[in-house]
Amino acid sequence: MIVVTGATGNVGRPLTRALAKAGEEVLAVSRHKAPVPDGVRRLAADLAEPAALQPVLAGAKALFLLLSGDLHGPGTGPAETVNRAAAAGVRRVVLLSTQGVATRPYGPTRIAMRALEETVRESGMEWSILRPGGFASNALWWAPAVRAQRAVAAPFADVGVPVIDPWDIAEVAAACLLEDRHLGGVYELTGPEVITPRQQAQAIATALGSPLRVHDLTRDEAKAAMTRNMPAELADDTLDILGAPSDAELRISPAVQQVLTRPARPFADWAARNVAAFR
Repeated sequence: MIVVTGATGNVGRPLTRALAKAGEEVLAVSRHKAPVPDGVRRLAADLAEPAALQPVLAGAKALFLLLSGDLHGPGTGPAETVNRAAAAGVRRVVLLSTQGVATRPYGPTRIAMRALEETVRESGMEWSILRPGGFASNALWWAPAVRAQRAVAAPFADVGVPVIDPWDIAEVAAACLLEDRHLGGVYELTGPEVITPRQQAQAIATALGSPLRVHDLTRDEAKAAMTRNMPAELADDTLDILGAPSDAELRISPAVQQVLTRPARPFADWAARNVAAFR
């Protein structure tokens, strides 16, 4: 059995489907109820309370570990989940980390994630670590304003980064969970192109067949919106990258091509596939 945490999110949903399609027994773990593929079991549990996973870890061969936004802050303690998995006999763990561990190592949330990476490496389990940059699905934050006002409100509208489709992250994670050749791999994951919020809005407009206005938020406005769903430290670390990406954060990674033997999906593909959210 493979335990997938964050199983109803933008990465967890396609990962759960991919593993089920591969014939694996999958346990989908999430805080909130949501549909799962046929044949997949579901457990309501919160990684803020690692003991909730104890009953299922003993029967698992692998674990995909994804932290919700509120668990990225210092002092949240997700390392206990890793230690419990190792003690329960789980053989393999794949951690969804973040690109910023390498590119911005001194941000508070990056320090916490780097410590978790070390816990994974030292756990005694087989491991792989995924370090994605920005997610294409972050554009879903714009959906209410697009539906109501045909407008996108974003900070740094003309500053781009190579955002990655969560489906690509999920397919790389599935490969790491199922294939021994990825053991000990640390994969930085990006999309195939640097794309600005304004260009993302244009891709969504094209998918909708309707023009969109772009309103450039101030950093303070963006942080106020983001901290409704994540710690202030994570919002600040994210905005630092979005406002002034480094050369390393602008680099297109070959990892998706290396793992999946196909190019990473462009943002326009994500927009076309998710256009219903913006109607």
